[in-house]
Amino acid sequence: MRFLHIADLHIGKVVNDFSMLEDQKLILDQICGMAEANQVDAVVIAGDVYDRVIPPSEAVTLLDRFLNALTDLGIQVILISGNHDSPERLSFGENLFSRQGVHIAGVQKNELTKVVIRETTCVTEFLLLPFVKPSQLGVRTSDEAVECLLKRYWQEEKREKKKDSVRKNRVLVTHFFVTNGGKEPELSDSETTIHVGGLDNVEVSRFEGFDYVSLGHIHKPQQIGEHPVWYAGSPLAYSFGEAGQTKKALLVSMGENGLSEVRELSLRPLREMRKLKGTLKELMENAGMDAVGGNPGREDYIQAILTDRGELIDPIGTLRSVYPNVMQIVREEGERNAGRDMPGTGKSRRHKGKKDVLPLFEAFYQEVREETLSEEGKRIVTDLIKELEERE
Repeated sequence: MRFLHIADLHIGKVVNDFSMLEDQKLILDQICGMAEANQVDAVVIAGDVYDRVIPPSEAVTLLDRFLNALTDLGIQVILISGNHDSPERLSFGENLFSRQGVHIAGVQKNELTKVVIRETTCVTEFLLLPFVKPSQLGVRTSDEAVECLLKRYWQEEKREKKKDSVRKNRVLVTHFFVTNGGKEPELSDSETTIHVGGLDNVEVSRFEGFDYVSLGHIHKPQQIGEHPVWYAGSPLAYSFGEAGQTKKALLVSMGENGLSEVRELSLRPLREMRKLKGTLKELMENAGMDAVGGNPGREDYIQAILTDRGELIDPIGTLRSVYPNVMQIVREEGERNAGRDMPGTGKSRRHKGKKDVLPLFEAFYQEVREETLSEEGKRIVTDLIKELEERE
């Protein structure tokens, strides 16, 4: 059997005041075409379906259109909630939708949702483990949360084990920050960069026993070590840190002997994210040459890095006369000085790296209260930091 693994759709996302809905509509249509052309049995969406807990109505309409297109093709849909989603809102009607081939796991339950697809020579069981905060399970870290939930699953599997001549493949669908022996996956600017003292990390060894793990959360498609554990990445670039990346959907084939192939299928965006560097005059001259040549790249989302010295009059307005979708302007010296914004030129978000907030707070608490922060206190602070991070 075959399925298409995608993740981190972030439907309804706004990047630097530009709505991405038109771009998302085209890329979802492209994914539908890929699913049909490759005759897949299912499309797996590994979390962050929406960009925020209360998505705009246009985002809900677009998801509805996408799901209808897939089910009209006879393709089943398997999706979970990510850290950007509202589990309760995403779970609306899940039992009803499941009868139509749309299987949703939004709210974390004690017993993980299973979706079984039967073929002549094998059975594939999808185990759905949506994003969950450790505090919801009374544990301290995401690794402990995943260990707890999967331990219950394997205990149940052991109790219900039956002799069967048909091979059972196991696919886990989940949404966490997965590390390989402490080595982190590659990140980009559009991902959250606050990992509270490693409490968000889940070690890949937790997933032993699964034939394939469909991950969401990281926007660059990548495999975790040599394990059958993959991030599909986001289908679109959502920051200039992702400029130049080729986005993918993963075509996964399962057979009698488990995982047989993971093939990367390239996605083509409506508009690329590009960085242009030079003086304002040089960029305008290059844009003029593009116009003569009919270069469609003039519609791309642009970050202009200006090398001019001194003041400029309305540089963003000037550039938008030829590049209508300029998102950001930064000065080259601003890049060297931690991405200082130019007034009136749009936002310039810079990748700040990992911040170990919890240890800083523990040190502050120790100095002020002259006592060590309790484990319960650590959990409260961790949840508060994550809540503020998600609002960002």
